[in-house]
Parts: sequence; structure tokens; C-alpha cells
Amino acid sequence: MRLGTGFFGSRTLLSAVELGVFTELGKQPMAEPALRQRLGLHPRGSRDFLDALVALGVLQRRGSLYRNSPDVALYLDRTKPGYVGGRLEMFAARLYQYWGSLTEALRTGSPQNEAKSGGNLFEAMYATPAKLRVFLGGMTGLSMGPARAIAARFSWKKYRTFCDIGGAQGCVSVQLALAHEHLTGGEFDLPAVGPIFADYVKSFGLEHRLKFIAGDFFKEPLPGADVLIMGHILHDWDLEQKHALLKKAYTSLPKGGALIVYDAIIDDARVSNVGGLLMSLNMLIETPGGFDYTGADCRGWMKQAGFRKSSVEHLAGAESMVIGIK
Repeated sequence: MRLGTGFFGSRTLLSAVELGVFTELGKQPMAEPALRQRLGLHPRGSRDFLDALVALGVLQRRGSLYRNSPDVALYLDRTKPGYVGGRLEMFAARLYQYWGSLTEALRTGSPQNEAKSGGNLFEAMYATPAKLRVFLGGMTGLSMGPARAIAARFSWKKYRTFCDIGGAQGCVSVQLALAHEHLTGGEFDLPAVGPIFADYVKSFGLEHRLKFIAGDFFKEPLPGADVLIMGHILHDWDLEQKHALLKKAYTSLPKGGALIVYDAIIDDARVSNVGGLLMSLNMLIETPGGFDYTGADCRGWMKQAGFRKSSVEHLAGAESMVIGIK
């Protein structure tokens, strides 16, 4: 029953992010009447809503004043550099409703998002600059933990340049540049992403080291660099397309160069990484042929593409990286 009603707590958190509860409380602790007025809430549900957030562990209440828990203050206040709530904003705006059609997806094998009305995920996300910013901000929320782990755990001292393929807002590029002053590089993505990448990189003062290259990774060769990165890219596509992307990466790398693929990699036994398995169901809902995969799967595909060795390393949460060396 706790699992079956899990969406109660999930939707409560998503609404709090949408409403800006944690950003308002980041300014100062507030009592219910003041916070209700700031957020534009109706008095009937506001107290239960805020106290539910206390019971869920994301808010604290001392006397009549509500305040953020320490983790929430760090990660869900939009004014903080570590904000990862963009991913939750995307969940609230899109995925929550589409997951309501999981049963239909399991019966039909067809996407349950904009595709049902003739569109597709990427056309919808790129339809307007505002929608694109929400989507790319969501990708930053998804990638922040893995990006910091990649910066810390990969042997970057061996390399000088990198390129993040389909890198969205620029989270990975920024984290690598912040952690390793000797690195230069940037991102290869569709032209519409360029201005958003530029704004994000400039906010960290890294525009002199990180550049944007416009292109389509299915239609054009990948940029040359010592290290190529594909984060939350491979799982979007069917098996044939996965093979094609890995082969293109192999072709673009120099001898000794590295490819880092990171996703919610499913454990080889397919029994413990629930995040990876649920993400694969998300790909069922969102894409025509995408799916998540095990580390053994990816290593096998890398071998077929020509990589001479590969390894798997856990990053953060459900996320792991597969490293292939040319």
C-alpha cells in the first residue's frame, strides 16, 4: 500500500517545486499565513500541504515558522548554484501525466507522450525557447550528481580536451572545467541549444574555456577531442542507433582516447538498480525505441565498435559510467 500510494508524496513534492516553496523559504523562515499569501494558495489546503512537507522530511517547523531542511536548502532553492529542481519541474510539467498511461504503453509498446497526437518528445521540447529552457534545466538536475562524480573519479590528468555530445545546458562541461583547470572543451548539440549553453557557461565565468559546436550527432561527424561524453543520450535510441552512435564516437577519437557513457545503468543481474529499470520504462513512455541497459550490454557494444578495453564505475544514485578506450 505504501508503494501503491507513493504518488501522493511525489505529487506533493512536485507541486512544492512548481510553486517555489523552497525558494521562498530560502529567503527567510515564514509562518503559514505569510507563506500562503506569497505562494497564492487557498487557505483550505495550505496548512495540510505545508505540514505534509514537514512529515515528508523536506521542510522543518519550529513553533509556527516553516524552514527548509538542509538538503532542500542546498538543492531545491532556485537561487542556489547546486539547484537540481529543474528535473523535478520537468517531471511535474510532463512526465507525471504521461506515466498515468504506463499500462497502455506496456500493452502497445508505443510512446504515451506528445507522440499520441502526432508529435514527438524532442519536437515538443524544442518547440519554444521557454519549453527548451525547462527541458535543458531538467537535464542539469539529472546530470549534476553524475557530472561531479565524473570530474572526481575519471583520470583527467591524462587528457587535455573533451566534448560533451548532446550536453544540454552545459552542466557536465562546467563541472569538468571547475574541477580541472587544464581542461578545455565544450559541447556538441543542436543549434537551438547554443544560446542557453552560452548563458549557463557565462554565469560561471568559463566562456573562455568552454565552446559550443552546433550540429546533429546522427547527421554529422562528432567533433574531435581526447574524451567524448554521452550522458543520458544512448538510452534514448533503439539498438541500431546505439551501435551507430558508439561507432561514430570511436571514429572521432584519437588512439588512446576515451568515451564516457553514463546513464542509469542497470545492474547485470537486473534485480537491484530499480532506478535504472524504472528509467527504462520511462524510455518506453517517451521514445519509439529507447531503453536502458546493463554495463555488460554497453561493454559488448563498445567492443563491437572497436574499443580495445572498457570498464564500469558507479557514479551517484542509480547512475554509472561505462568507459571505453580506443
